[in-house]
Amino acid sequence: MPKTANTYDTFTAIAEPKRRELIETLIGKEMSVGQLVEITRWNQPVVSKHLGVLRDAGLVSERKQGRQRIYRVNVNELRPIQLWIKQFEKHWNQQFDQLDAYLNQLQNKGDNK
Repeated sequence: MPKTANTYDTFTAIAEPKRRELIETLIGKEMSVGQLVEITRWNQPVVSKHLGVLRDAGLVSERKQGRQRIYRVNVNELRPIQLWIKQFEKHWNQQFDQLDAYLNQLQNKGDNK
């Protein structure tokens, strides 16, 4: 079955919760499929399928070590997500500033009683 173009897209690849969990599990580590099966408690075909999508999107790389394939996250490939989210920081900061002002106002009212 041919893969669709969006399979290789970073955002589409991380849209699946299991793939995000694999990325989180692999951050800062190298692990085999067997180790990931043990940690996630998913069956091997499920782990391999999701690792394949992440590999095709460039989010993980694999290397052979004997008969095992060892996976690690390509952190730099997550950069498009970081850049996309960064545009919302100004909005979030404004919301937090407003919340902080409101909470201070509530606290001051409580102190005046």
